[in-house]
Parts: sequence; C-alpha cells; structure tokens
Amino acid sequence: MSDFNVGDHVRWNSEAGYVTGRITKIHTADTEYKGHRRHCSPADPQYEIKSDRTDHIAMHKGSALHRIGG
Repeated sequence: MSDFNVGDHVRWNSEAGYVTGRITKIHTADTEYKGHRRHCSPADPQYEIKSDRTDHIAMHKGSALHRIGG
C-alpha cells in the first residue's frame, strides 16, 4: 500500500495549517520516533518528511499525506 516514494513532494495538515515537504525515508517496521513507538509495516508504512520551510522532520502515515506537483 506504499503510495509514496522517497523524494515525493507532499502536503499535510498540521496544527499551524498546511505544510509541504519531501519524503526522506519510509519506515516499514516498528520504530522509535521522538520518544514514542511508531507502528509501521509494509502494508501500512510511515513516512519521514523534511519540511520545505524549516529543517523540521515529521512522520506521518500515508493517509495524512497528499502528493503535490508532478
């Protein structure tokens, strides 16, 4: 179900509004992120995304992401 690839430009909704960034890593096995266990699998991966505007790294499921651009 991995609909996204490393390098894809995506958008997601955060508390501060919409944020855009590029996927830098795809997690397909459970991982620790910012002190919390994130449940990931090949069928339900989570994506690390670097914000376009800052150096902030976010992690989201594919259902929270929307591909932008070509």
